[in-house]
Amino acid sequence: MNDHSEDKVFSLERQQAILAFVEENKKATVAELCQIFKVSTSTIRNDLREMEKNMLVTRTHGGVLIRSKTGVEMMSTEKEVCNHDAKVMVAQLALEQIEDGDTLLLDTGTTTLELAKMLGERQQLTVITNDLKIALTLEDSPGVVNLFFIGGAVRKQLHCVIPFSNDNSLSDLIIDKAIMGTNGFTLKNGATTPDVRQAAFKKKMIACSTSVILLADSTKIGRDAFAKFADISDIHIFITDSIKDDVRSGLEAQGMLVCDGSAKNRG
Repeated sequence: MNDHSEDKVFSLERQQAILAFVEENKKATVAELCQIFKVSTSTIRNDLREMEKNMLVTRTHGGVLIRSKTGVEMMSTEKEVCNHDAKVMVAQLALEQIEDGDTLLLDTGTTTLELAKMLGERQQLTVITNDLKIALTLEDSPGVVNLFFIGGAVRKQLHCVIPFSNDNSLSDLIIDKAIMGTNGFTLKNGATTPDVRQAAFKKKMIACSTSVILLADSTKIGRDAFAKFADISDIHIFITDSIKDDVRSGLEAQGMLVCDGSAKNRG
């Protein structure tokens, strides 16, 4: 990786951290962001300019406000460098829910991709996916004996496929576990994604699965995207890196098993 690429990665990581801070506090000043991230005023202003361009925040005189855009989705290359350690933690927790011989539906996403990299630790798995990178990762995985790729229209720069509307490839399948990703997750609206076509296919994935496991790093909690694909009642296990006690209680009250890294570290 050259210096320019490294700078871009660090910038994306910082912007994601800035976004998390602004989402929690609803606003921030340039001065406090400089202090938090130990960078210059010009660097923060460049970050905020880029974030506003991507419709994530609204810049103000001397600061920034949160801007809720439920229909905006980052490209896969941007997602991969954001909260990477948290995604690996979530994937490791998800691996604990997978047993030898399972039949899995592996949803598209950067966290599910991290899980795919770990599936060599299991044996005799059958995996169905619509994610190009996941399929390539699992092609030579020693733990996967059967691999099926769902065809359709490719979402450019998102490395996944949405089957055509009349596709019934999942209708006659019986799946042990659907491992789902999400762009947003709230107690009120459940799991959401910016693309209505993606939401429709995710619903099909859930409908044919005995158990539904939702993976989401903590930045997804409390955010809504444009289209709902699952109510809280549709999800059996929720896996994240960290979760607030009131949110955990709300989910558990509705019968959901919640697994998170902070609980594991405490135990």
